[in-house]
Amino acid sequence: MEVKIGVQHAPREIVLESGQSVEDVERLVSDALAGKTQLLTLEDEKGRKVMVPTDKLAYVELGAPTVRKVGFGAL
Repeated sequence: MEVKIGVQHAPREIVLESGQSVEDVERLVSDALAGKTQLLTLEDEKGRKVMVPTDKLAYVELGAPTVRKVGFGAL
């Protein structure tokens, strides 16, 4: 699933493909915004972690689960 994170005072958003479920990401974002943690930490499909200070979050946009396309197209 594609996750876009807006950070205050940053010209670009952070975009990552996460292997985590929508429910897991929603829970992590909710916990961060409720003040339970000081960092929003998400992991992408390659195992890299993205950490954003909670007080700098502008928005988090969750996309639909990514469907991998397999096959060949005819020209």
